[in-house]
Amino acid sequence: MKKNLPDNIDTLLDQYFNDLDGDQPSAIYEMVINTLEKPLLLYIMNKTEGNQSKAAKMLGLNRNTLRKKLKQYNLDN
Repeated sequence: MKKNLPDNIDTLLDQYFNDLDGDQPSAIYEMVINTLEKPLLLYIMNKTEGNQSKAAKMLGLNRNTLRKKLKQYNLDN
């Protein structure tokens, strides 16, 4: 895989469209966000050893927003 995120997303989306085999895609934005957001949150929470303040700062989110997202993905243990 390529080394930068945008190129990897392009490659993965190209594969997604190829796999559709002519079918019409729908809700791509939501699919991509949901696919990427949970692993991103897990990675950052591990990187910050569970420190929500540090994680929120790294992500550029308000701490309350981070908490809401952690709860959304059942990562708020």
